[in-house]
Amino acid sequence: MSSSSSSNPSDSSSSAPPKLPLKPIPGDYGLPFFGPIKDRYNYFYNQGKDEFFKTRIQKYNSTVFRTNMPPGSFIASNPKVIAVLDAVSFPVLFDTSKVEKRNVLDGTYMPSTSFTGGHRVCAYLDPSEPNHASLKRFFLSLLASRHHEFIPLFQNHLSDLFLNLETEISKNGKADFNTPSDDMSFKFVFSLFCGSENTSLGSKGPNLVAVWLAPQLAPQITLGSPKLLSFAEDLLLHTFSYPAFLVKSTYKKLYDAFYESSASVLDEAENSFGIPRDEACHNLLFLACFNAFGGMKLLFPALIKWVGSAGEDLHRQLRNEIRAVVKENDGNVTFSALDKMTLTKSVVYEALRIEPPVPFQYGKAKEDIVVHSHDAAFEIKKGEMIFGYQPFATKDPKIFENPEEFVGQRFVGEGEKLLKYVYWSNGRETDDPTVENKQCAGKDLVLLVSRLMLVEFFLRYDTCTIDVTTVSLGASVTFKTLTKAS
Repeated sequence: MSSSSSSNPSDSSSSAPPKLPLKPIPGDYGLPFFGPIKDRYNYFYNQGKDEFFKTRIQKYNSTVFRTNMPPGSFIASNPKVIAVLDAVSFPVLFDTSKVEKRNVLDGTYMPSTSFTGGHRVCAYLDPSEPNHASLKRFFLSLLASRHHEFIPLFQNHLSDLFLNLETEISKNGKADFNTPSDDMSFKFVFSLFCGSENTSLGSKGPNLVAVWLAPQLAPQITLGSPKLLSFAEDLLLHTFSYPAFLVKSTYKKLYDAFYESSASVLDEAENSFGIPRDEACHNLLFLACFNAFGGMKLLFPALIKWVGSAGEDLHRQLRNEIRAVVKENDGNVTFSALDKMTLTKSVVYEALRIEPPVPFQYGKAKEDIVVHSHDAAFEIKKGEMIFGYQPFATKDPKIFENPEEFVGQRFVGEGEKLLKYVYWSNGRETDDPTVENKQCAGKDLVLLVSRLMLVEFFLRYDTCTIDVTTVSLGASVTFKTLTKAS
């Protein structure tokens, strides 16, 4: 039987139980125009993200259901989605033979290409589009050519970060982590991708990126305004698209810095991959600033939040493992040494599981397909938008014991078998990025720098105490104490 026949919808999971009942997808979209606005207010203001999804799971007794996703009318032409919120149904979003990933990076809307020099950069392309293969090959080749620089370059930037934190604690009795971490991350990313230090931007890089991204991401966020101001905030952020000319000069500063500093990289793109120089630079900038730096901006505070809050027992276990392995390796931190640190690896995986830096995934069904949850099957029609909220899939209580709890040892030993349910990279942790899929090209780099963050931290310090607050894009961490290695 042909899996592409509309009368015989293809199965999204060959490993799914074959005899699950086929059920209609529960939920509805409400009245035209008003339904999406009501859902948007519930999502941002009345309930909040997690409660928005939890109440619907309980109402429909299903982790697969119909709903609207922000921003809705005026910005998105069609806010209707089918939500998949468990570990079994979620991976359909990785199967590019079943779902189309064209223009869905930001969900039900796409910012103007004027934000990226008039180009649809790789992140917005479906693998079936010719440009996707050449651009992703370029990215993978660039990362492979820089492989030997990953560890020493990141170590140098981490050393500056830790010195800044120590100085701040000595001076003020506490130290903000996010701002110096952002500065460190941007400098590292720029140096790594361009092959040279950032000289023209100085310390302005992170702020320029924030200004450039703000109008693109505004429809997805809330500023946490009081309820009395929610109407004004909603009108400001979620009702109309911001034009790219507002940040044109900001983007030009970033583009000029990348263009001037990455001549050899752009030569390679042009000569070896046939990518026009201008297009290559816009893609390089997006990869470095949106994907890499943007990911680190969210990931590093989350990592420190969970590890710092875990307490001295985990800190002792980590420093003992890290220092023993480094000592056995003649005092050197190498790829092979990092691979031996099983607890350190598990802690990073656990941080990515419990608080993935990119929580949303979207894809449009290329054909009629059947998606399975744990206890039912659902038919999704060709052209329908599928939405996944990753924190629910990676905290699925039918897969993970105590899913809301940070368990540093979760992926040690037999726990490694659970890695196939860690989805942070737009793919399974057990899979690798290729030109045929949409998995993060820098997946291995993200894991490496996260491990290095912990390794260098616990080589330098025994333990720490922190304060954590929530901001619009994640966690804000303040160090109260840093106890130097004894």
